[in-house]
Amino acid sequence: MIEITESASRVINKQLVKQHKTGGGLRIAVKAGGCSGFGYTFAWDAAAREHDQVFEGSDGAKVFIDPRSLKLLDGTVLDFDEHNLLATSFTLKNPHAKSTCGCGESFSA
Repeated sequence: MIEITESASRVINKQLVKQHKTGGGLRIAVKAGGCSGFGYTFAWDAAAREHDQVFEGSDGAKVFIDPRSLKLLDGTVLDFDEHNLLATSFTLKNPHAKSTCGCGESFSA
């Protein structure tokens, strides 16, 4: 299961309108690589793929995750950091991440 905070839901819905993908969702995947072994990827998709798990936040915001990535993301909380003065971004509180690299772009499981 993926928990989507209200802040993340709000941003997902706004971005889907901007991307002309209303009814779609945010795709989150895990790929091999990065300083620590695994990295996150984010993309806007118009619809879920056949084997995706679909998680829904407030106001119908959707997150799509493929089965392989879900093994490393199950139990994660997706949030959106609006309080950083330098940049705003999605954040993942992943219980499977044993450590993260200094830049925060990758993790080890």
